[in-house]
Amino acid sequence: MTDQFEELPKVTIFTDGACQPNPGPGGWAALLRYGEAEKVLSGGDPQTTNNRMELMAAVKALQALKRPCQVDLFTDSKYLKRGITEWLPGWRRRGWQRREGRLINVDLWQELDRAIQPHTIHWHWIRGHAESQDNLRVDRLARRAIPDW
Repeated sequence: MTDQFEELPKVTIFTDGACQPNPGPGGWAALLRYGEAEKVLSGGDPQTTNNRMELMAAVKALQALKRPCQVDLFTDSKYLKRGITEWLPGWRRRGWQRREGRLINVDLWQELDRAIQPHTIHWHWIRGHAESQDNLRVDRLARRAIPDW
């Protein structure tokens, strides 16, 4: 008998956010891959930050999954990776506050916290603009999604 983890559909996600200037108009993009199928998502905001766009890409990608999945999510954002894997449990315990006070982007961190719940996610940090063709692809898509860019 296989365990539940093995039965979950395996999805690979690449995300990126961009802002020009920062803060200013921004865009985000996500590439979701399930077997041979691909789905690309993107969007923009006329006044935002790079970190908000990084978070939005992950939120929208995970919200697009129609059922619980085993996810490998790749990001070039240390802010996103460390936030979700290291800092989030403490923020929850403190009522969505940092030790030093107010948590920036709390709305998106809470939305991401809800979006991760049904899934088993392995978070991967990759160097941006390096050898990953999928990272380069979502980078281009995020930049194209910047309003009036």
